[in-house]
Amino acid sequence: MPALGAHQLTKLLQLASPALPVGAFSYSQGLESAIDAGIVKDAPTAQRWISDVLALSLARMEAPVLLRLIAAWSRADFAAVERWNALFLASRESAELRAETAQMGYSLARLLPGLIAAPLKLDALEEIAYPTAYACAVAHWQIDATQALIAYLWSWLENQVIAALKAVPLGQTDGQKILLALGDAVTRAAENAATLDDDEIGNFAPGLAILCSQHETQYSRLFRS
Repeated sequence: MPALGAHQLTKLLQLASPALPVGAFSYSQGLESAIDAGIVKDAPTAQRWISDVLALSLARMEAPVLLRLIAAWSRADFAAVERWNALFLASRESAELRAETAQMGYSLARLLPGLIAAPLKLDALEEIAYPTAYACAVAHWQIDATQALIAYLWSWLENQVIAALKAVPLGQTDGQKILLALGDAVTRAAENAATLDDDEIGNFAPGLAILCSQHETQYSRLFRS
């Protein structure tokens, strides 16, 4: 894995930062529903849930699609960008999950022109998934794709832990222990994503899909998904 230059590293840290104003903090991606169902109730069950979603969902769908989007943007293949963007949008199992990626993609697409003084062609997409906008920035700044993916997955992991801190609830030390325990899992997820062929990409996680759908009518909610 090539070392990132200081300029690229700061850009990648900015993209993966919780301070990036795309609204990630307002989503739990089914975690809140798992808490409501009693599946997640303490630090060990929160860690198990987050680990399973990472391995069974993100590593097999979102991560490999992100790698393909970075490659497509890098070679200016907009037809491939459109195809993978459409596939990712279609893969979202609930209305909330689709709205989440579209809202975050829209927000990042609106933000990037203020950070990048170059045409990005994102506006040509009718609906922009978040990985598509993220990949566009990665390709423009020529950040290594594997390291960009690891940062993307780490940002997701942080957001899941923050959601658990608020909704389980957990203490700050519990949250840091989960991050420490799952750090290597992020790297493994990125490595696994890089080995998948196109026809191996899939997102079969029915339990997650059911809970995400149930969240839409959950009586009391902190999060939008």
